[in-house]
Order: sequence, then C-alpha cells, then structure tokens
Amino acid sequence: MPPLNLIEEDAEYRSPLVSRYASKEMAYNFSDRKKFTTWRKLWIYLAKAEKALGLPITEAQVAEMETHAEDIDFAMAAEEESKLRHDVMAHVHTFAHCCPAAAPIIHLGATSCYVGDNTDLIMLRDGFDILLPKLARVIDRLSNFAEKYAGLPTLGFTHYQPAQLTTVGKRACLWLQDLAMDMRNLQRARKDLRFRGVKGTTGTQASFLQLFQGDHDKVEDLDRMVTEMAGFKKAYMVTGQTYSRKVDIDSLSHLASMGATIHKICTDIRLLANLKEIEEPFEKEQIGSSAMPYKRNPMRCERCCSLARHLIALLADPLQTASVQWLERTLDDSANRRISLPESFLTADIILSTLQNITEGLVVYPKVIERHIRHELPFMATENIIMAMVKAGGNRQDCHEKIRVLSQQAATVVKQEGGDNDLLARVQADPYFAPVLGHLDNILDPKTFIGRAPQQVARFLSEEVRPLLEPYKAEIDVKIELEL
Repeated sequence: MPPLNLIEEDAEYRSPLVSRYASKEMAYNFSDRKKFTTWRKLWIYLAKAEKALGLPITEAQVAEMETHAEDIDFAMAAEEESKLRHDVMAHVHTFAHCCPAAAPIIHLGATSCYVGDNTDLIMLRDGFDILLPKLARVIDRLSNFAEKYAGLPTLGFTHYQPAQLTTVGKRACLWLQDLAMDMRNLQRARKDLRFRGVKGTTGTQASFLQLFQGDHDKVEDLDRMVTEMAGFKKAYMVTGQTYSRKVDIDSLSHLASMGATIHKICTDIRLLANLKEIEEPFEKEQIGSSAMPYKRNPMRCERCCSLARHLIALLADPLQTASVQWLERTLDDSANRRISLPESFLTADIILSTLQNITEGLVVYPKVIERHIRHELPFMATENIIMAMVKAGGNRQDCHEKIRVLSQQAATVVKQEGGDNDLLARVQADPYFAPVLGHLDNILDPKTFIGRAPQQVARFLSEEVRPLLEPYKAEIDVKIELEL
C-alpha cells in the first residue's frame, strides 16, 4: 500500500452519490465549503445581535468578521482539529487567526451546537428548496403524459394478471397521486422546520443570561434576532444541547416515503417495458447489453429503484438515533448524522432528476397495447355478449353455458397449444349467436370497457395536480442534462 501522502485522487474512495450522480447544487449544499461558511455567518449574526443588545462589540470587529466570512484556510483548520480534536474550536481558532480584532468575541456565549445544529437545519431547509422544484417538474411532465393518453385503453393488471381495462393516462394518475402526496409532505416538512437558535450548552440559555446580567428580555431578543437573520420565522422554544432528533426523522421519513413512490413508479415502467408497451428514453447510441445488442434495458428506472432502496433504508438511522439521545444529548448522533442527512438528500436529488428525464421521454407503443387487449378482451367481453343476447330475446342461463364452453375451448388453444385467442371466431361460427353478430364490433370496442377513466384523469389533473404546481411555475420548464 502506498504512503497516504502519495495516494492519487482516483485511488481514494469517493461517494458515488457525489462523484457520479447528484446535482452540483445539492452536492454544494452539504459541502464543507457551505458548512463552514455558514458557521462563520452564524458567528457574525450572533455578534451583530449581541452588539445591538448592548454587549461591548465594535462595528470594526463585525466588519472584520464579514470581510473574512468566505476565505477559509482549510489546511489550517485541519491542522488545528488534529491538535484540538474538536472541529468547532478548530474553526474558531482559524477564523480568529484572520480576524485578530474580533477574536475575543467570536462564538461569545455559544456552544458547539449553536453552529453545528443551526447549520444542519439551514442545510435541511435549503435541501428541501432544491428538491421541491424538481419534484414539481416530475409531476408536470407526468401530468402532460397522463393528459395525452387519458383515453388510450390498456389492460389493467391485478396480481400482475390481466384485469379490466383502464387507460394509460389513468394509470399515470395513480403514480401522480402518490407524487402529489409526497409534494405535500415535503412542503409541510420544510414549513415545519424551525431554527435551534441561541440556547446554550443544555438549552437553558444560562450563559447568555449571564452575559446580559440577568436580563431575560434581551436573551429572548437575541434568540429572535439571530433566528430572523438566519431566515427562519421561528425557533424551537425548548431544546437540550441539540434540537430534537425527531426533526431528522420527520425530514427523512418524507424523503424515504418519496423513495417508495418512485420505486413503485419505476418498477411499473420496468414491467411495462417487458411487455413492450411503454419504454423509458433510449439514446441513439446507447448500448443495452454488451452481449445482446437487441436489448433496450430500462437502466434509468433500474437506477431509480436501486437508489430508492438506499433512500428507504436510510430512515432507520434517524429513528435509532432519536431513540438513544440520553437526557440533554449524547454525541453518538454526530457521526451517523454526517452520513444519513446528506445521503438522504443527495439520493432523493438524483432519483428526482432521473425520473424527470424518464417522464420527459416515455415512449408508448399503442399497437402493442392494442394487440394485448385483443388477446384478452374476448374473455372480458363475455358478460357484454350475454347481455346483448338477452336483449335480443335469449335466455341468460343458456347463453352463459354456451359462452362458458367456447371460452374453455379458446383457453385450451391459448394455454396448451400456444395459439391466439379464437373465442370470437368460435362465437361467430356458432349459429346460436346470430342475433348479435352484427353488433360484435361495438360490443368489443375497448373504449366501452374503460368506464370513466378519461373523465377521472381530466378532473384529477384540474382539481388536484395543476394547483399544486402553481408555486413552482417559474422553475417548471427547466431541463436537466442527465449523466448516464
């Protein structure tokens, strides 16, 4: 093994969520650059609020901090952390090094979770703000698809066995309904996020009460001012050293739930691709298989399913973490949250981008769908034929027996001989059915078997889906370039 200082970049493990999949904006949201510049901004907010409330902090000290908010010496911070074994104090020292005048008041009265937890909440909030427009675009593309194919009959499936007809657009609305639930859940989770604020080492604000010489109003004002500067409307009124880790459960559970939705959608598309009824986009020069040149593997949907499983599995982390937070806090949450929080958002990000690409280029093969319907519809139409015969004066029980015998004969041809469904030919050849033969085309029109599916699609899109997209109209037309 080569010495560590000789290891090349491509010889080190890098998370594929960043190196291969996720968008630059989401990767940046959980980057060290975003994290540590946010820490510095939080120290600036704290200093500004403390100054405004009468603590001996000068304008020059605040200005010095603002000047150096972005120029982080990461090498110095790493060296400091190797000595101090404390990441926050390492960055306090690094910031103080380039802000000598402000050094005495950086992090004044605060504990590590002031920057750590508040930054996590900012990243969660900003992560939702990245995901929500992406989810809106997926819903928009799928809505257009559902509207276009609202009246195209297709076999329904229950237990993955042919069932009553539905339409291609109505089936897409089943997917859309789940995505709409995810949209509302993510919106609520984002709206419910609060700031940890300025709470001190065990959440009692004792250090700040001491700084302000027992003035409770000023401590509350400090908490409110910093919360507003950070862009939050509210802070949690009570915390331990950390904000409640149930907040992480709330955020990640909705992402995991969305993962389940996307896994189901992409699994459906994979099943339909096997039937050659619907396919995901396929590039002109894309290779489906190294051994079988004819294959058009649904690799985008497979990627979504693969990553969605990871997203669903990540929910176990915050559930277990919240359950073992002793009293005011214990540090066994830290290492886990460094992985589970970013990975959940990074994973959600890539599966939404991939699903947008899929829904923008879904290919439908109506002739294949029609062939599958013709293969099954004669069996499904038997009740309609019986009703037509009864209207023409026939006896229901006699007709039912005739149809039953012919159906069994046709089923034998299909299942045992591998032939086509010839039930209609058998009906047409039997003189018993002469009264309805002139109406068979109407009786077997697939559009008479789809019920109110087209009307349901139109109403659902109009009343539930389109209004959900209104807040994202300005971002709805953004295209994404998917790295394959």
